[in-house]
Amino acid sequence: MTTDTSPRRRRWPWAVALLVVIGLLVAAWFIADSLARGLVTTAVRTAVIQKLHLPADQPVDVDIEGMVIPQLIGGTFHDVRVASDDVPIGDTAADVAVQLKDVEYRGATPGKMSAGNATVTLTEAQLRSLATGIHGIDPSSIGLKEPDVTASTRLSLFGASIEVGIGLKPSAKSGALVLTPASFTVGSATLNASDLAGRFGSLADPITQPRSICIADKIPAGVTLTGVRVSGATLVADFAIDGDLAVDAALQQKGSCS
Repeated sequence: MTTDTSPRRRRWPWAVALLVVIGLLVAAWFIADSLARGLVTTAVRTAVIQKLHLPADQPVDVDIEGMVIPQLIGGTFHDVRVASDDVPIGDTAADVAVQLKDVEYRGATPGKMSAGNATVTLTEAQLRSLATGIHGIDPSSIGLKEPDVTASTRLSLFGASIEVGIGLKPSAKSGALVLTPASFTVGSATLNASDLAGRFGSLADPITQPRSICIADKIPAGVTLTGVRVSGATLVADFAIDGDLAVDAALQQKGSCS
């Protein structure tokens, strides 16, 4: 019986070397992707500032979901999110957050996307600026108390001026922010529309009617107001963005309320 005394080959150094190489390649990939992400987010931020005519130093947050390099190779960014505060909207400003899906950046229709949505958040002061000119309501009285928009007006009865508080339910309809009176406060009493009419007759008719603030004429036609709600001390408006907004000039024009 013989014993094999030949030295065994040591393979583990090669395995370690291979792991090191793989680690370096992975690190290089992530570094390259980080650099690509920085370039793309800077380009998106610059485009947003130019398109919206924002100050050059306007803070704009851009986030691209997933690895950037594969999306660059494929020609489509699958999930892009952009957010900025105090963005001008008509005569006021608001905080805006946008999410875009499957955005093409090259090919026949760069800028085309499968879907998009936006959330616009207004403070009481910003809502007051937007609501200037609403008939029968002093804009300075407008407030936010979840779930209602609050306001006040005055009724004149037998020479006396009576303050009436109004709780308004916000909603979206045909491109407009609609404020529908839901409750009224006279002194310490809380009334509905029927109670108010019983006390003041036809004098109450004007303040029981819904008020509308056209939003569509302040934004592109390809952006549609879909919902409104009061959340805490802010008014939150939701919008749907047409996938052809960036490639259809008609959708980029200001809309109108029907």
